[in-house]
Amino acid sequence: MNSENSPEQNAADDWAARGAFFEAIAEQVRRPLDGVLAVAELLKRQPLSPDVENHVRTITEHHQQLLQTLIDACDLSRAERGALEVDLAAVDLRPLMDDIQDDWQRRASSGGIALSVSYDGEDLAALVDAPRLRQIFNHLLDRALSMTRRGGVEASLRARRQGSAIIIEGRVRDSGLALPPEKLARVFEPRIDPVEGMGMILCRRLVEAMNGAIRAENNVGAGSTISFDFMCEEAKAAADEGAGRSAQRAAHVLVVDDNATNRMVAEALCEMFDCTSESAEDGIEAVEAAKSGRFDIILMDIKMPRMDGVEATRTIRAMPGAAGLVPIIALTANADPEDAASYIASGMSSVVEKPIKPEALLNAMNACLGGGEEPANQGRAAA
Repeated sequence: MNSENSPEQNAADDWAARGAFFEAIAEQVRRPLDGVLAVAELLKRQPLSPDVENHVRTITEHHQQLLQTLIDACDLSRAERGALEVDLAAVDLRPLMDDIQDDWQRRASSGGIALSVSYDGEDLAALVDAPRLRQIFNHLLDRALSMTRRGGVEASLRARRQGSAIIIEGRVRDSGLALPPEKLARVFEPRIDPVEGMGMILCRRLVEAMNGAIRAENNVGAGSTISFDFMCEEAKAAADEGAGRSAQRAAHVLVVDDNATNRMVAEALCEMFDCTSESAEDGIEAVEAAKSGRFDIILMDIKMPRMDGVEATRTIRAMPGAAGLVPIIALTANADPEDAASYIASGMSSVVEKPIKPEALLNAMNACLGGGEEPANQGRAAA
């Protein structure tokens, strides 16, 4: 019993239990959603009529909104438990802001709002968590566009050197309604607004996880501005994830997944990369197939009946000869740094997050085929 615990400890325990329960449900919801998005991504690469292209784009946009809501809720749960992690990697900042402009231009245009997204600074790469930084801008832009009925929204990112470090300064300014002072002072507090409360508190938690600060103020005239800043290190130029559309060499791939839709998507991507493939429905079938030594790469799901991906990987690694050395790429929705590290420790070569982004999978496969060293985590879900 917790009768001897303080009210604060009981509340923390209750929050942790509810958070773990929610995350388990969210994981179950994500699996079919990932399949929907993966099929939509395949459709986008087919010759389609303009009407069908619009339908597929609508499916993709609505799926991404729902998926991002699940991700945000899980991240907020982790943040409240002190378990929110930041995964640093080399990121080119100017292309990141260009991508954000592309993501939000359609919504802004449909509402008659002028959108300006800019980068001010040198063309440099910084060690930042790009999905987290994009997550912050997405929430701030969503709020700004929701608050603005006419006029414009401006988002900017500035990077400046300070000694051996880089100062990152972000800002989103809108010309919508100004907030009453009492609400402005509490805009980053949880549950003050059923619509925007989660997004704003998550922005604060994400910036704090980067050891930064975030603030809000009303503009002179109309609207408000939210700005944030944090310090990071400079990095070597980030790799071009869009380079190349085929694998470095022809490869025969084993696709392992208990979900038929996921197998279909992965096999279709292999064909797109000029690779051949076979499939297995669980770890036991994967181990049996791997004994032949005829595969150049194995794409391994993690959670499967009978034998999961981690156990299957360890079993394959124990095989003698070339069969035990085949590169194994984890395909999973659980790609947080801690999870990815555990998969690598089990003998996997790299981790690609579901829903699978073709460029991320191709990069991981090419790293395996070329003998290069692949990062443990290829792309967390972003909006």
